[in-house]
Order: sequence, then C-alpha cells, then structure tokens
Amino acid sequence: MRTLRGRLTTGLVLLLAVACLAVGVATSLLLQRFLIGRLDQQIIATGGRFPASLGHRVQDRDADDRYPDTRGQAPGTFGARILGSQVVQQGLVRNGPDSDDTAVRLSAVDRRSLLAVPVDGEGHQIELSTLDDYRVVAVRGEGGEVLVTGLPVHPVEETVERLVLVEAVVFVIVLLISGMAGAGLIRLSLRPLRRVATTAVKVTELPLSSGAVDLSQRVPDVDRRTEVGQVGTALNRMLEHVEEALEHRHASEERLRRFAADASHELRTPVAAVRGHAELALRSREPLPEDVRHALTRIEAESVRMGDLVDELLLLARLDAGRPLLEEEVDLTRVVLDGTSDARATGPDHRWVLELPERPVLIVGDGRRLHQVLMNLLTNASSHTPAGTTVTVRITRHGTWVRLEVEDDGPGIPKPMSDEVFERFARADKSRTRASGGSGLGLAIVKAVVQAHGGHVALESTPGHTLFRVDLPGDRKGSHLPGDPT
Repeated sequence: MRTLRGRLTTGLVLLLAVACLAVGVATSLLLQRFLIGRLDQQIIATGGRFPASLGHRVQDRDADDRYPDTRGQAPGTFGARILGSQVVQQGLVRNGPDSDDTAVRLSAVDRRSLLAVPVDGEGHQIELSTLDDYRVVAVRGEGGEVLVTGLPVHPVEETVERLVLVEAVVFVIVLLISGMAGAGLIRLSLRPLRRVATTAVKVTELPLSSGAVDLSQRVPDVDRRTEVGQVGTALNRMLEHVEEALEHRHASEERLRRFAADASHELRTPVAAVRGHAELALRSREPLPEDVRHALTRIEAESVRMGDLVDELLLLARLDAGRPLLEEEVDLTRVVLDGTSDARATGPDHRWVLELPERPVLIVGDGRRLHQVLMNLLTNASSHTPAGTTVTVRITRHGTWVRLEVEDDGPGIPKPMSDEVFERFARADKSRTRASGGSGLGLAIVKAVVQAHGGHVALESTPGHTLFRVDLPGDRKGSHLPGDPT
C-alpha cells in the first residue's frame, strides 16, 4: 500500500488487530485463572473426604460395603492416600455420584508426581499420564497419612478454548467492519488532500517553461483550521506568486522579442548601407592605398556577416512571435541533394555520403527554411570536424513521420555542451572568437524551424560519433509519403 489512504487503513486495521489480540489474550488468561481458582476452591471444599473414604469400608445405600463413599463428588474427582513415601490407595469418580467404579492404575511417574505435591492445602497442577492434567490439593489425614484430592483441568481448558474461538470469530468480523468503515472515513477525511494533489498535478501539466501560461488553478474549499487546509492555502499563495512571476517573465520576453525584431529590422538598412558603400569604394577607379583597400575589404566582409546575423535574429524573433511558415509541398530528397552538393563544394576535404530512399519524399512545409535547417546542420558538421571526416546524410520513414539525420565520425560534442547546443549563442569555445565558429544561432534556428513545422530535433554524441536527428510529420496538413496508402 503506497498511497496515504492505503497506509492509514492498513495501520488502523493493524492497530485494531493488536488491540483485539491483547484483549483476547488478557480475557483468556483471566478466565483461565478464575476457573482454576474456582476449581481449587471446589477441591478444598471437599476436605479430603474422597481419598479418606478409600481407607475404610463404608455402608452404601444398598448395604454393600465394597465401595468407598463417592456421594457429593464431581465426575472425574481423583483421590489418593499416601502413607510415608508410598501411594497406598487411589481412586477416581468416573461417571457421577452414583458410580461404583473407582479403580484406577497409576504409573511410577504418576506416583512420583503425587509424592511431590506439597502438603499445604493449596492447589497445584500435575500431569497424570494415565488420566490427564489435574489440579490437586494435599492435606494431612489421620494417622500421619496424606490425602490428595484432585479435579481434571480439561473442562477449564475446553471453556477457555471456546472463548478463544468465539473471540477470534468476533474479532475477525469487527476487523472487517472496522476496516471498511475506516477506509470510508479516511477516504472522506482525505478528500481535501486529494483536491490539493489534483491541483498540483494540473499545474505540473502546464507548459511553464516558456510562453504565456494560464495559471488559474487553485485549491478549492480551503479550511485553514485543518492541516490539509493550511497546506492548500500555502499552495494557493505559492501559485499566486508563481503566476505573478510568470506574467513578469512573459512580459519581459515579449519586450525582448519586440526589441530583437525591431532592432534587427532597423539594423538591416544601415548594415546594407555600410556594405554598399564599402563595395562602391572598392570599385573606385582611383588607386587606393593597400591598407585602405584591406580595411574596406574587411568592412565589406564584416557587414556581410553582420547582415547574416541580423537576418538570423529577425527569423528567430518572428518564430518566437508565432508567425506561420509557408505551407507548400517540399521534395525533401531534392533539398538534401542540393544542400549536400553545396556543402561538398565548400568543404571538399570532407567525405560526404548520401543514404536516400529510391523515391522522392514529399512533405508539406517551408522549403526555404527546411533548406536552412539542413545547411546549418551540414555547416556545423563541416566546421567542427577535422579534414577527412565522413558526414552521412540520410532520410528514413518511421510510420507517418519522416526522419532526416546528419551523422559524422568526428571527435564528438562534450557532454556538458551537448545539453545546450540548441540554445542561442551557445558555443563549444567560450572565447567567442571568429575562429571558433559562427554566431552561435545556427542550431537554435534548426530547433525553432523544426518545432514550427510540428517536429522535434535531438542530438546523440559520443567520441567518434555525432548524430543530429530531425523528425518531421509526414502527414502534416494532408501531406503523405510516397508509397503510403491513400
């Protein structure tokens, strides 16, 4: 039982079972002690008459003097006369006060047990192997003899056993009824806690990591007088604080997105102007000093790089704002062929391998952005692996999904870095120099574009193996793959 309700119910039943066991043991012991005491009183009340009658002949009601006096003796009464260290006579009332059968045989062990009974007029329990367990009382008789009178313990044991059986049946019924009633009561008592748990589960299902979040869930019917009510009140207050923090975060993100979009848009014109003037100056017919020409060349190159960075930032801002992409039929196979051909031209020192299906793979999406996704992945593989590295591009089908994979046998991506490669401005080289690679937005654009298409991207990397996996829906807006049933 892992639930709180199950543990409480189980604990309640166990406590009741322990209490019932304690009551049963106590009542059984007390009843046994009481009955043994009554048995001792009954033996003491006989005053040793029965064993004394074994020592002489008495006249019974039929004028037959062969039998001892058994009148007033309970069935099973045992008597013995001890003279010195010998049991000289013994008898037993077998069937009742009118019985004339008192003969009984004793073993040597039984005789030693009788001789060991203290002559103190108090009850003692012995075991007679030829009979049963007996409570016996030994008193002094005439002539120095010892008279031992006893009654069987068997009736007491039967009574106690019947009590134990009755208690067991009653306790089982009580435990069953108490368990069911306790489970219902605990279920009712834990209802407020279930409401707290339900609210917490609903909150965990909300996408709190980004975007606007409707955090209106609250624990209803909070009673601050109870412990659960106090927990519910604390949870409601925490949710209010979290909601306020999420609203501030969302507002800040929106301002940042608007700033990035506006800044990127505004920067496009001056960057284009700088680039244009640099190109115009380089085309001048007048001879330019070498250092001036070099400076203009660097200005042109950096303006191109800055223009690409502005375009990337503007694309991410638009994707963050939820602007829809184009929806057109895209031949993903053709995208891979063209992209790999361009990568082979810019990276001839790498080995490029294609694994494509025999028939074209068609999906619905933005062909330009999907081409950008592929080129970013290929550029990443080319830039961060040494010459001679094999880069494999493949397309496979997985049900209604299309999988695009870019795999290389380069040195791999360190584990700490692999967890954040899709973050913006993430770089393996923290020095952020030009030699360390691009702007750090390439893989972030890959993730944003793939998610905008309803897909997802993943990375697997170990030393000597790096795999970028892009899964795209093959039936988005009714698109299909060749060979799919229509």
